[in-house]
Amino acid sequence: MLSMACWCKSRQLKIEQRVTMATTQQRLDRIEEKIDKLADAMISLARAEEKIAAIADMHGHQTDRLNKLSSKIDDIAAQAADNTRTVQLINKLFWVVVAACSAAVASNIWM
Repeated sequence: MLSMACWCKSRQLKIEQRVTMATTQQRLDRIEEKIDKLADAMISLARAEEKIAAIADMHGHQTDRLNKLSSKIDDIAAQAADNTRTVQLINKLFWVVVAACSAAVASNIWM
């Protein structure tokens, strides 16, 4: 009877150990899955940070290009203002010449 009780007790301990091992294995599997998810999340964050850094770099280049274009536009505006004055002067001289020619023709016709 004693050996039967020892056998039953040892059998029960083995079953409890298996259950404990199975429970422990399940817990370890869940922890491993969570660690894998965390690793995937960290990789995603690293990729997002790289994209943000690339966008910031492109933004800096675009700002530089806009500044260069702005200075070119300012130069063109100054040149256009100079050209406007030149064209106005040429226009005035043209009308002075037209008026002088008209006066000369009129004086030849009426004289």
